[in-house]
Amino acid sequence: MTSEPAIIDAIDRRIIEETQGGLPLVPQPYHVVANTIGIEPNELMRRLKQMLDSGIIRRIGLVPNHYSLGYKANGMTVWDLPDELITELGDKIGRLDYVSHCYQRPRHQPLWNYNLFAMVHGRDRGEVSAKVEMMAKLLGEHDRGHEILYSSKILKKTGLRIGRGR
Repeated sequence: MTSEPAIIDAIDRRIIEETQGGLPLVPQPYHVVANTIGIEPNELMRRLKQMLDSGIIRRIGLVPNHYSLGYKANGMTVWDLPDELITELGDKIGRLDYVSHCYQRPRHQPLWNYNLFAMVHGRDRGEVSAKVEMMAKLLGEHDRGHEILYSSKILKKTGLRIGRGR
């Protein structure tokens, strides 16, 4: 059974266009966006919630620039964990305050045996290594191997963008 694609109207499209590059850094950013579009803030919030609930947009979240905050060592940790415990263990790792994102990925054996990825940020590689050792202790005997893959350059982090239809 195929579900019908969600439909957006002109106002929803304007909301997406006005917010996809980020919200204004003001005390009431949704009020500014609503004013720009020409709708009431409550209407903007209702429409955003409806688009989230329907899957038109997946999330609204903060994307910090870790480099600007002094976190120059960014390591994607990769872990070989038992598949049957991946949800439980991934949840534990994802809740750590120094892990910005954590997700399961398929193994590509025999070359790639890792099934959990978790991004760890630190001011230097020593700090990242210390955090990874804490993660390994948390995982205990379930850690069947891990590595740290350090970022070599800053990549622009953006999601899908729709063009301005004006």
